[in-house]
Amino acid sequence: MHGGGSKMLGVVNFITFLASIPVLGGGIWLASRANTTDCIRFLQWPIIIIGLAVMVVSLMGFAGACYRQTWLLRIYLFAMFFIVVALLFFIVFAFAVTDRGEGQVVMNRRFLEYQLSDYNGWLRGRVADPDYWATISACLRDGHACRSMRRPVRDPNTGMLVLEPAVVFYGRDLSPIQSGCCKPPTSCAFTYNNETYWSANPGVPTVVTDPDCLKWSNDQQTLCFQCDSCKAGVLAGIKKSWRKVAIINIVVLIILVIVYVAGCAAFRNAKRDDNDESYGMARMTKSRPSRFQF
Repeated sequence: MHGGGSKMLGVVNFITFLASIPVLGGGIWLASRANTTDCIRFLQWPIIIIGLAVMVVSLMGFAGACYRQTWLLRIYLFAMFFIVVALLFFIVFAFAVTDRGEGQVVMNRRFLEYQLSDYNGWLRGRVADPDYWATISACLRDGHACRSMRRPVRDPNTGMLVLEPAVVFYGRDLSPIQSGCCKPPTSCAFTYNNETYWSANPGVPTVVTDPDCLKWSNDQQTLCFQCDSCKAGVLAGIKKSWRKVAIINIVVLIILVIVYVAGCAAFRNAKRDDNDESYGMARMTKSRPSRFQF
């Protein structure tokens, strides 16, 4: 293989290796959120596998270019094609399953609230499945998802730390899981005591207003983890996470496509150089025959 073609293929594979880092990083980020925030443990594996595959294949192509192993380069181009297709499929899938569902604005509240009826499709069915939701809710509970809700403030008169007043809490920007799982829906019209402790108002027909009002409990191990609003909050969190990773993957996909096309061109040119070099050597041998014929 000609030196110029080898250098070009080496640069192409090095860029491919660099492109695998954000893909793998996105999968690791999703994995970290799966253990602490979203509690969805099956979403990160396709991204991690794709990132590792890109990294391994790029190293294979780099070795093939450096040691001029044509068969390694053929495997590299063949495998990279399927990786690009797999990454494209994941991006389309990520946007397809998270195309619906938005937080609802509530009067006199800065945070949004979430309803399960705003979501549909495969992902909602997956999250709302009773067996799978038991695992998710246990993860939220064991991970103390609502602990960060508690935010004492300092009393300006006494200087002591006191419970956050309602007016301050209503002005906070809560995450989807905090809004859906750690407090009752605003429609319940419960009285605020602190971030995770609310008193029911006897004058409000909670059965008619929202079934989640009956599922709310001041037990810190229960709260609203069985509410539909909590499932909607998890879905909203997944949507935000997936969309962030999908946008990164779109950029990586564009880079991989450009690099793949450049790699194909460099491989074709390298083969042409090899053929020309072999043809030239053959002509030189024929033009200067040996004096001794065997």
